[in-house]
Amino acid sequence: MGKIVVSVDIGGTFTDIVVLENNRVVKKLKVPTTPGNPEIGVVNGLKDSGVIQINNFVHATTIATNTLLGQFGMKLPRTALITTKGFRDVIEIGRQNRPSLYDLEFERPRTIVPRNLRFEVDERTDFTGKILKTPEMKEIAELVDKIRKVKPESVAISFLHSYVNSKNEELVRNELSKEFSYVTVSSSVAPEPREYERTSTTVINGMLMPVISSYLSKLKGNLLCFGSPPISVMSNSGGLIDESEASNNPVGIIESGPAAGVVASGVLAEKIGISKIISFDMGGTTAKAGTVTDGQIEITSEYEVGGKSHYGRMIKGSGYPVRYPFVDLAEVSAGGGTVIWLDSAGGMNIGPMSAGSEPGPVAYNRGGKLPTITDANLVLGILNEQMSGSNFLLRKDLAIKAFSRLGQPFEVAKRALELVDLEMARAIRMVTVERGIDPTEYTLFGFGGAGPQHAVRIAQEIGIRKVIIPHDPAVFSALGLLNSDWKYEMRKSFPDNIQKDFQDLEEALESKFGTKEFILYADCRYTGQGSEITVKVSDPDRQKIIREFVKLHREAYGFTLDRDVEIFTIRAFGIGRRDKPEIVEDVSETVSTGLRKVYSGAEFIDVPVYARNALPSGTKIDGLALLDEPGSTTLIPERWTAEVGKFGELNLRLK
Repeated sequence: MGKIVVSVDIGGTFTDIVVLENNRVVKKLKVPTTPGNPEIGVVNGLKDSGVIQINNFVHATTIATNTLLGQFGMKLPRTALITTKGFRDVIEIGRQNRPSLYDLEFERPRTIVPRNLRFEVDERTDFTGKILKTPEMKEIAELVDKIRKVKPESVAISFLHSYVNSKNEELVRNELSKEFSYVTVSSSVAPEPREYERTSTTVINGMLMPVISSYLSKLKGNLLCFGSPPISVMSNSGGLIDESEASNNPVGIIESGPAAGVVASGVLAEKIGISKIISFDMGGTTAKAGTVTDGQIEITSEYEVGGKSHYGRMIKGSGYPVRYPFVDLAEVSAGGGTVIWLDSAGGMNIGPMSAGSEPGPVAYNRGGKLPTITDANLVLGILNEQMSGSNFLLRKDLAIKAFSRLGQPFEVAKRALELVDLEMARAIRMVTVERGIDPTEYTLFGFGGAGPQHAVRIAQEIGIRKVIIPHDPAVFSALGLLNSDWKYEMRKSFPDNIQKDFQDLEEALESKFGTKEFILYADCRYTGQGSEITVKVSDPDRQKIIREFVKLHREAYGFTLDRDVEIFTIRAFGIGRRDKPEIVEDVSETVSTGLRKVYSGAEFIDVPVYARNALPSGTKIDGLALLDEPGSTTLIPERWTAEVGKFGELNLRLK
C-alpha cells in the first residue's frame, strides 16, 4: 500500500469520503452523517472503504455551525465574558438594528451571554494604545473567584481598544488560564475596532473552543487505528489550517464545509479555462452560492451567524456578527432533505426544516413522515428508485403517499420543485446582483448530491446560458479539499505605514506558520461610512488601493463620493503550497441505458437515461435526458445540450 490521503466533507445529512492512494482515486463514498458524534460517521465510512493506514487526513465540517444554531440537540457551552468597566452590556445592546422594521412581533436574537455571566474589570486603554489604567492583581484574583462560582466551560475577554494595545487583556488572560482550560481574548481573535462586533466574535470563539477541541480530540482518537495521521481543516477563507489553529480559533471554521465547494469550483474552472463562475452547491440540508472571478474567490470580512435573508438581502441584526475572513457565500435552507409543508391557510412552504440523515426523506423508509425535495424528484421520475452507486432502494410508494396528504401528489411535487428553484436562485442573486455582478456573464457550476437535478432550471430562472456539472458532483467538495493549500491570516487596523505594516504582517506569518507566499487585502471606506469594501491588494501602495476601492464602490453601488478614503484594516494571508494530486478518474460503474418515466406537467413521458460514467469525452446529448451516476442524477431539460469535457465535466448550453 502506498501513500494514503483521505478527504472528508461532513455535511448536515451526508459525510463524503474520498480516498487517494499514490495520487489516484481508489474510493469515493457517501455515508449518513451521525449528527451528535460526527467522528463516528467518518470512522464507519473509512472502515467500509477498507482503509487500513492513512498518511494525511483533510476535512471540512459543519459542526461549528450546527452547534451555534442548536441543531441536532447540540448545546452551546456555558461561557463567561469579561469587559472593561462600564461595557458589560455591549454584547446585549449591540447595534440596535431592527431587521424587520414593520414586524410588530419581531424578537431580537437571544442574548448570547446572560448578564449573570458578564463581568467587569477596572482597566482602560485609549484609542492611541496608551494604557490609562492597569487592572490590579487583587481585583483579578477576586474576579477569578466570582467566575469560578458560576462554573463556565470557557471565558472570553474583550477590553476597550485592545486591538491597539493588548497588554491588559494578556495580563488578565494569564491569570485566568491558571484556573480555566479555555480562555480567549479579542486582541487575538479579532484585533480591530467596533466593540460590539469584536466582543461578539470573541464570545463565539470562546463558546466554540470546548466543542471543536473536544471534537478534534475524539476524531484524533478514532483515527489512531489508522496510524494517527495529521489533521487539517478547511477554514472560512478557503484554505486549510492545522488542528491547533482550528482549536484555538474555531471561528475560523464556522463555514468550513461551504468554503470547500467554492475552492473546488475555482480549481476546476482554472483547468477548463473559465474566468467567471458561480459555485452552486446543493446538498441534503442547504444550498450555497459563491463566485470566483479571474481565479479569485470573493472574500468578506464579516458574517452573521444565524442571520436571515429576505428577498435577496442579508438582514443585518438578525444574527450574531463575526469579524473574520469568510468566502463570500449566500446560504439558504434548500437541500434534498428540505421539508415540504402546508401552512394554516393551505399555502405550500419549503423549509427551513430539514429531514437530515435522521430520519431522512420519506423514501428512505427510516421513519420520515413529511415529504422532502428528494421525495419530489423521486415521484416525478427525475431520480432513480435504485440509488446510483449503492444497493439502496428508494421507496417511491411511500413518497407518493406522503405527498397525497398535501394534495394531488405529482402536482404538489412539481410545485415544490418550482418553489425550491426560486429560493436557490435568490441565493445566487445575493452573491451576484447584490454585489454589482451580472450573473448572465458567468457560468454556473452545479454540484452536491442534489445540485445537478436543479442547476439548469435555476440557470434558466436567472438567465444564465452555460452550466457545468463536474465529475462526481456528489463528492465534489471532498475532492476540492485535496487541491487546497494552507492559508493563515493576520490583520492590523488603522495602519500608519501601509507598506511597512503589510511587511510586518508577512514576517509574523512566516515566523509563526512558515509561509513564504502572501495574499493581501485592505478593508476601505469613505470617511464617515459605517461599512467597508474589501479590496484585493496587488501592490501595497496607498493610492493604488484607494483607486481600486473607488472602482469597486462604483460597481457595487453605482456612485462615488467626493470624500477621503480611509484604509480601515489591512490583512495578510500566508499561503503554504501543498502537493496537489493529478486525480485520475476510473470508469468503475456501468448503469444500463434505458428509459424512465418523467412527469412533464400533464402526464408521464419516456425520457432517455444514460450512465454518465460510461460516456467518453466528446459525447453529446440533447435534452430532455437524464444522466445517472453514483450519488446524483443530472437533469438536461429541453432546449439544452450537454457535452462531456476532457476532465469528465458536463458542459451544458442553451441551444
